[in-house]
Amino acid sequence: MFEFGDLVRRQARIVMVGLAGLEMTLAPAFAANNACDGIKVEVTKARKQEYAPLVAAALGNKFKPAQAKFFTIMENGNWSAAYVSTPVSDDGVMFFQTVNGKKQFRDVWGGYAEPSEKPDLVSWAKKLGAPEKLARCFAETVTE
Repeated sequence: MFEFGDLVRRQARIVMVGLAGLEMTLAPAFAANNACDGIKVEVTKARKQEYAPLVAAALGNKFKPAQAKFFTIMENGNWSAAYVSTPVSDDGVMFFQTVNGKKQFRDVWGGYAEPSEKPDLVSWAKKLGAPEKLARCFAETVTE
């Protein structure tokens, strides 16, 4: 009976260590979701079809819109940001503003950013005119 109790305690410790590791693994994912609360982030077929020609046009129509690969499309109010890969550019986040019912390209951010750079990324996006929530979601997304 004593051996059984030791086995149970050992199994409980293994489970606790496993849960602690799982928490550390999932924490960044939940943080990203929190930064993007209230932001529409789905990449649907309809949204790909809407944004692909915009991305191609912003890059001088040097590739077919169907070649654009979207990681995420974030929308908040009349602003949106598409994290996209194309055959003619590095991966980047392209910002659009809807004016008179039409999405207009505003700027693109590309590169690599560390989590410590989030405040600078938020500031950059807000200077474009992007809303605070979208700016924070963008910063969290590119530093995951």
